[in-house]
Amino acid sequence: MVVATLPEGYAAYTASKAAVEAMVRTVAKELKGTRVTANCVAPGATATDMFFAGRSEESVERFKVMNPMGRIGEVGDIAPVVGFLCTDAAEWVNGQVIGANGGQVVVLGYASSAAEADALAAELPRAVAVKADVSDEASVRALFDAAESAFGPGAGGPHILVANAGVLDATYPNLSNTPTAEFDRTIAVNLRGAFLCLREAANRIPRGGNGGGGGRIVAITSSVVASLPTGYAAYTASKAAVEAMVRTMAKELKGTRVTANCVAPGPVATDMFYAGKDEAWVRRTVEANPSGRLGEPGDIAAMVGFLCTDAAEWVNGQVIRVNGGYVS
Repeated sequence: MVVATLPEGYAAYTASKAAVEAMVRTVAKELKGTRVTANCVAPGATATDMFFAGRSEESVERFKVMNPMGRIGEVGDIAPVVGFLCTDAAEWVNGQVIGANGGQVVVLGYASSAAEADALAAELPRAVAVKADVSDEASVRALFDAAESAFGPGAGGPHILVANAGVLDATYPNLSNTPTAEFDRTIAVNLRGAFLCLREAANRIPRGGNGGGGGRIVAITSSVVASLPTGYAAYTASKAAVEAMVRTMAKELKGTRVTANCVAPGPVATDMFYAGKDEAWVRRTVEANPSGRLGEPGDIAAMVGFLCTDAAEWVNGQVIRVNGGYVS
């Protein structure tokens, strides 16, 4: 993580690690079409001989105090991230630098597709579908109330939030041609909606302690925050704001063992992606991707699922771009 934090006294070490990260992200593109992925895992302060060398007890204690998890990492915190990246489920994670430093009931919130939500709920062992408008404060509160009711007394409420509501103007206007009403709609759902859900989760998700794990918060953003394509100004702005909000929230939840991260998909074969695009546009997108295809919802679900496990506790305050290497 020194490549991101740039601490004094680490100039040569930081430069060497920055060079490796640049090299790996480049090779991920060069391996296009091979289905070989290349990623970096960038640990924070970890309890190894290398970390302790030359440090006083006071220095070590300062690292613990600064970390939202209230401790330094262990080798076992890093290993699960490396292990996940080596599985087939992580194929769509390519060319990324992932920071590692810090039988449930499923409640499905939906805006309009009741039939699809009910069908999905029917496929899951214990799931309920609840209609909600995430841009409305009372509706979000009611969604969490329904979740607490579904979990039953004594369960302590929902332990995981995946905030994935989003809208996109399928006419892809430049900023100069973006209607105010369309901008307001995008911000209302993508940013205000995320804020309301994140705030409710921060107040309701159970804290960890006494050896127990904390809750998990995952916001779905977008790789356009890194690539900045034209025609996406309002959408990109809304998702960039969510990423900043989640990373701040991870610090504010210090000591709770609740983690907060973002998963930022690249082009994924969904109705939202195809809307307003012709075959030539889709083909160009596929050809530009080192993995030679569009993503599938399952590619994103694998990363979200991992972040919601106890094994991912040390991944906190991160934005993970799951895009097949499309964005470097």
